[in-house]
Amino acid sequence: MSRRIEHTPVEYLRVTDLHAFYGESHVLHGMDFVVNQGECVSLLGRNGAGRTTTMRAILGLTGRRSGSIMLDGKDVIRLPPHRIARLGVGYCPEERGIYSSLSCEENLLLLPKVASGGMSVEEIYAMFPNLKERRHSQGTRLSGGEQQMLAMARILRTGARLLLLDEISEGLAPVIVEKLGEIIRDLKAKGYTILLVEQNFRFAAPLADRMYVVEHGRVATEIERRDLPSKMGLLRDYLGV
Repeated sequence: MSRRIEHTPVEYLRVTDLHAFYGESHVLHGMDFVVNQGECVSLLGRNGAGRTTTMRAILGLTGRRSGSIMLDGKDVIRLPPHRIARLGVGYCPEERGIYSSLSCEENLLLLPKVASGGMSVEEIYAMFPNLKERRHSQGTRLSGGEQQMLAMARILRTGARLLLLDEISEGLAPVIVEKLGEIIRDLKAKGYTILLVEQNFRFAAPLADRMYVVEHGRVATEIERRDLPSKMGLLRDYLGV
């Protein structure tokens, strides 16, 4: 009789007692969570809970920070953003940051490779066929869904292995949201580690191995995917879903 071999999870990101400030405003009040290598973990919560600030704090884009951010065994809390990016962290912000005067392909080629193993343009076009079709189109002429795909594709070119994805489904048509879900599953299968901030619980829940509910700048509860059916009442209380 064959025995199933269970692999011990390998921590890729551990955030411990993370506090972050914008000026005098104290936004994060002791965030604690773990993302294992190859996982997709979602931060859920209402607007203003501190989820986006958590992503920005991981990259050093907030003001004052304290606590510990362990990235692949290295504490990066005191490193500047460009040094953190070079350790293989890619951030896809909610506002996307597409340069309107450049073509789709020029936008794609703009970011430098900051770590080894970045996807080639051909690999990206295989994953995002819409972008190949629109590669000569100006940034302003891309649809919202195409802009979101381009924002994700850019960080894959840089060599990032930890992807911080902020509200990537917001305002997009259901068919595009479904396509983004397929891309995240594909990236997970390729070994990428993903931290997903989402307001759209129905998009995030099937993708995430685990979910952390954030309230008032700290983690209120952790939910594993297998426990989701029994925790829906709790999630409704926190999120109003």
